[in-house]
Amino acid sequence: MNNIKHFFYDYFISAGMSETWATYLNMVILLILFLVVVLLIDILIRKVIRGVSHRLAESSKTNFDDILITNKMPRNLAHIIPLVLTYEFVPLIFFDFPETEQWIEKIVQILAIVLVLMIVRSLLQTFRDYFKTLDNFKDKPIDSYIQVFMIFAWVFGMAAIIAILTGITFLKFITTMGAASAVLLLIFKDTILGFVASIQVSINDMVRIGDWISFEKYGADGDVIEINLATVKVQNWDKTITTIPTYALISDSFKNWRGMMDSGGRRIKRSVNIKLSSVRHIENKDVERLKEVQLITEYLIKRQADIDKYNMQSGADKSALINGRNLTNIGVFRKYVQTYVETHSAVNKDMTIMVRQLAPTPHGIPMEIYCFSSDKRWQNYEWIMADIFDHIIASVSEFDLEIFEFPNDSNFRTGSN
Repeated sequence: MNNIKHFFYDYFISAGMSETWATYLNMVILLILFLVVVLLIDILIRKVIRGVSHRLAESSKTNFDDILITNKMPRNLAHIIPLVLTYEFVPLIFFDFPETEQWIEKIVQILAIVLVLMIVRSLLQTFRDYFKTLDNFKDKPIDSYIQVFMIFAWVFGMAAIIAILTGITFLKFITTMGAASAVLLLIFKDTILGFVASIQVSINDMVRIGDWISFEKYGADGDVIEINLATVKVQNWDKTITTIPTYALISDSFKNWRGMMDSGGRRIKRSVNIKLSSVRHIENKDVERLKEVQLITEYLIKRQADIDKYNMQSGADKSALINGRNLTNIGVFRKYVQTYVETHSAVNKDMTIMVRQLAPTPHGIPMEIYCFSSDKRWQNYEWIMADIFDHIIASVSEFDLEIFEFPNDSNFRTGSN
């Protein structure tokens, strides 16, 4: 080995070169030759590992090894042998430069730590990508957990690097850092909060990737596309992206529409305001006319017979319409709307269907339709709701009712005529 260390040195000395120049040139030539050899070995090992890994991936039934290759795991592993050779041959090359040898060894040790971190990162990214291909984990915040492990890896890696540069033992350095834990907690406050929030969100199943959430405080209304350690990304319906702090999911109130998506329908809840002055009792001639409306023919026959029987038994004087019991145009209209919604093909019959009259307001009497559409897709849902209310609004006049609207030019012109 000594012959190799001073092979070029002996040659230069025999050629009449000074010891200083011979020593430096001996080191430079050995370094260049070694770097060339290590580079060739690195290239060769990479090609061998790449070929073997690709063949194994092709013959394997799982896609885990394919993801390993995509995340450069074989490439990172190929650097281990060249790095070990470098560390072993540094004393040989820098034999005559002990101080330089110490610094080069530290640099190689730091490179080894960086390589370990790269391998850990490739492995964690592989687990992340692999779990995302599994149905049970697709909607879980895998990114958050991977980021936490990566942060710990980088913290320990940086601590090891600093320990190498300062000459302090790793354990002593970690102990010293413990005294600065308060500062670290302050620095990593958001990270810690995000990590705790990610765990709570996952355990309580509050939010999954793909959920539709509404978060008024942050102006978010759309699908969750990413859950990270510190942030949650929501793609709004206008295709903009809103970023929400992860810990806000447990500290603030938001709406998750997953329950609607998992149910049998999407709720329709909308009112039509009926003008108060248009509400009245209806006479027999009105009843006969409305019997032509097929959806309420049977109802009117039974209802009118019941009312006539009651009025006869109670001796109500029907010369005045208000005496006794009577049908009203708004009541008949409410029954018509109820029957129409119940028979609508796009309404889920297994869920609540209700038409109710709310308390009168300065804007009229609200007639609220409450039901669930069978189709939960947004575009189809809006079409179904519009189709229902198109018909209802157009049918109001058949019952001698009017929809309330704020006064405008047409109202004044109608009044003046």
